[in-house]
Amino acid sequence: MSKNSVGQPDDSRPKRKGGRPTRYRKEFAEQALKLCRLGATDVELADFFGVADFFGVADSTLSKWKVDHRGFSESLKEGKSQADAEVASKLFKRATGYSHTDTKFATHEGKITDAREYVKHYAPDTIACIFWLKNRRPDLWRDRVGVEHTGKDGGPIKQEAEFKVTPEDEAVIARIREKRDSIQKNS
Repeated sequence: MSKNSVGQPDDSRPKRKGGRPTRYRKEFAEQALKLCRLGATDVELADFFGVADFFGVADSTLSKWKVDHRGFSESLKEGKSQADAEVASKLFKRATGYSHTDTKFATHEGKITDAREYVKHYAPDTIACIFWLKNRRPDLWRDRVGVEHTGKDGGPIKQEAEFKVTPEDEAVIARIREKRDSIQKNS
């Protein structure tokens, strides 16, 4: 290895890596961005880029590309973030209700005879509201399933009776002792 003027190893030369050359290409970053905007998962990305193996998806290959190629990693983050923001926007509209302009067509014998614009209204959706609130404000809206057991006046629970060994329990314990003793004698 050559040394620089200070006597340190010269790191300016490209290091040779062992193993198979990477299949990564610069254009993958732009493709990943578009796929993530459409909602693609890492599994689907690996399949698209041809890094799926016989047993499934080589997660390690995609993970390595994220580490080795900053542009690829940034494209994934940006695309997924944009897709998530669009879904959040649609969920919010559904939760709060919305209106939009639509066109109603009248036809006769396959020909359009009339086209009229009107405003179509969508009422707020209760399920979308619940989903939004539980995820955005779980401190206020989560389902609380806490069960607390207490005794009289909030005190500890008192045990009414102690465990008592029955004659049947004594017989089982005696058989276990006999079996254990016989095993120890034979070993």
